[in-house]
Amino acid sequence: MRIRASVTAVLGAVALSAVAVPAAQAAPTAAPDVTFSNMKVNAGKSIVVGPSTKVTVSVSYTLTKPADLSTSSFLHGPVLYRGTTLNENTDSILGDDPGTCTASSSTVLKCTAKIQFRPTESDDYDDLTNSQAGTWKVGALAVPNDVDSPDDFKWQTGLGTTKILRKATLTTNATPEPVKKGKTITVTGKLARANWDTNKNAGYATQPVKLQFKKKGATAYTTVKTIKSSSTGTLKTTVKATADGYFRYVFAGTTTTAPVTSAADFIDVK
Repeated sequence: MRIRASVTAVLGAVALSAVAVPAAQAAPTAAPDVTFSNMKVNAGKSIVVGPSTKVTVSVSYTLTKPADLSTSSFLHGPVLYRGTTLNENTDSILGDDPGTCTASSSTVLKCTAKIQFRPTESDDYDDLTNSQAGTWKVGALAVPNDVDSPDDFKWQTGLGTTKILRKATLTTNATPEPVKKGKTITVTGKLARANWDTNKNAGYATQPVKLQFKKKGATAYTTVKTIKSSSTGTLKTTVKATADGYFRYVFAGTTTTAPVTSAADFIDVK
């Protein structure tokens, strides 16, 4: 994913429009003398994105500046990136609006910003692709209003990490019902996940999934067995009917896909 542009007022557009301006047209500028810290993306939780729906998350951070530096003279916000360096050519995702701040003192500000994730095609955004699921590094960017070139940007790295994960879906269906005690119950289901390349859900193959059971009146589930999804993501196994209760499948997730628990399916045992 490349740096994404939005309307001209937002930080991303400023970064993308950084083309050198002749000296006769603009006074020399310098990168804002600021430092970012305490950067927290989505309250520390993974960012889970489905096949087509836009997801917006909040980012909070602290900005420290000289007392005589006006916050109206520059824009700033979070950057998610991959790789060892962070600059205008890095595979990165910028905030979708400049950060807004509340001053704790003349030098310390508490700020928030938002980042949007869109797996669907848009005129203003690059798509999320399947290969981009996983862990991203967290950085920040400050840009003076009278920016002349990328040399005027203040980039900061090493502010943590966050995960952008493909959303998973999971179903459970236990049959027959009702069933006589001691008879065989077949529990089917399907594990799927968002395909950001096609904007649809697709079966998630050969993944370990737990079958769990909770007896009617109990407060907790116990794991009955672990099976693997088929090449198309389907699940199927059998168990003996012992008592009224609820079956569900549970998927723990992977480095690219979010965990998910199916809705429970009740079995009436006669």
